[in-house]
Amino acid sequence: MRYILCIDQGTTSTKAFLLDEEGNLSQGTHVPFKQYYPQPGWVSHDAEEIYVSVLKAIAMLLKEHPEAKGSIVSMGITNQRETTVAFEPSGKPFTQAIVWQCRRTSDICRRPEIREQSRRITEITGLKIDPYFSATKMLWLLENIKGLKERCLGGEAYLSTIDGFLVYRLTGGKSYASDYSNCSRTMLFDISRKAYDEEFLGLFGIPVNTLAKPLESCADYGVIGLAEEYLKTNGFTDDETADLLSINGVHITGVLGDQPAALLGQGAINKGDSKTTYGTGSFTLMNLGTEPVFSKNGLLTSCAWSINGVTNYALEGSIFQAGSVISWLKDELGFIQNPKECDDFCNSIEDAGGVYLVPAFTGLGAPYWKPDARGVLTGLTRGTGRAQIIRAGVESIAYQVTELVNLMTDDTGIKAGQMKVDGGVCASSFLMQLQSDLLGVTITRALSDEMTAMGAGLAAGISAGIFESPEQTCRFYKAGASYEPKMSAFEVSEKMEGYRSAVRATLLSGND
Repeated sequence: MRYILCIDQGTTSTKAFLLDEEGNLSQGTHVPFKQYYPQPGWVSHDAEEIYVSVLKAIAMLLKEHPEAKGSIVSMGITNQRETTVAFEPSGKPFTQAIVWQCRRTSDICRRPEIREQSRRITEITGLKIDPYFSATKMLWLLENIKGLKERCLGGEAYLSTIDGFLVYRLTGGKSYASDYSNCSRTMLFDISRKAYDEEFLGLFGIPVNTLAKPLESCADYGVIGLAEEYLKTNGFTDDETADLLSINGVHITGVLGDQPAALLGQGAINKGDSKTTYGTGSFTLMNLGTEPVFSKNGLLTSCAWSINGVTNYALEGSIFQAGSVISWLKDELGFIQNPKECDDFCNSIEDAGGVYLVPAFTGLGAPYWKPDARGVLTGLTRGTGRAQIIRAGVESIAYQVTELVNLMTDDTGIKAGQMKVDGGVCASSFLMQLQSDLLGVTITRALSDEMTAMGAGLAAGISAGIFESPEQTCRFYKAGASYEPKMSAFEVSEKMEGYRSAVRATLLSGND
């Protein structure tokens, strides 16, 4: 049996899996890493810790699956997309990475010279001016890390999304490349030409030589070359070191950002197919086929994947707070001890009692793009208790997704009868039923929640010749639970109007 090593480098943890040539994805290994919040609205990661978490996840996986050693033929990587790291030619980060959720670059987005390019940025990159994207993060690093700008100009430093950083580190600095789906989230990338835009590079002051080389999703990204000395000095045992060194010589043959990877993993390969991943954030993507559609409703257009010279595009709605709402209920409010308790609380009451949460903890994403908005809880009465607030929190996720899907239909004229879903938050049957009710479509949950890893493995397998094509890999998709709509149109309208009213209050809370 031949295996593909799949790395899913996410926002809060790194996971590693094995995908065999029959399309079976193994149980994964999971290595969490620390989240840093230096100031309100700021979110950072230690990029070195991220790299070590990748190695730890692989070592744990190989220990659990000794049969795979010597039979791994390629690696696929999927990653949190917009998170940005500056690093030396040695691979050492200059400072903490700026995470996609971070709002520290809001002031950069307000600069007149950047605002003036708003329309062209959308027309060329498919994105909106927002701290979410990598260009403003890169500019912040250049302006705030002493000596970084000079070193970048001198070719002695790099600015990258996480995929380019991992490719560089895993290949021992011999390869530095990023795929189109990640490049198209930088706000520097012409998604039609599949190349960096010179005008935007100048606008943000980014030397092109600091950026990773854009490649198709299915391509040879280089050969893994781990150093024994590094492993031993970073706490890996002799056995772990031996296992990790066993993958030296394996080619990285697939790279995809996490959301398009999930789209591919779900088998949503045809125009009009859609999926929603419910993770830390929630991301709804519709496959646009081979021609981009630019939204008139504040949604985003990006490259989904590119295989054998053919690029598929996706229309995307990005919600910054989904699973993080559940974490907030647990960690900050102490309302639950385990996320599984949410369904019990939600089902213990008839409704949320008119309570709505708009979780703009780090601003609002699509379709509003208000980085300074703040979360709002409306409809509180003396009778409001823990259960109502928990239910309002869970419901807020479904309201946000519903708003995005409705806008996608308006942009494309396509209303699908089904939406595929994945991600850890899908474990909530209450949420999935509500989502089906609000959208009026069948919700089909993947049997595995690890569709991002699946997509990365499929891309790597296609590139390595293990799989023939995306069409051939669709047979690997396995459906789990499904949910059919039950709610009346009147009740849906009433609930959505209550949410929109809460959003209006939220929009008044920001400074932007």
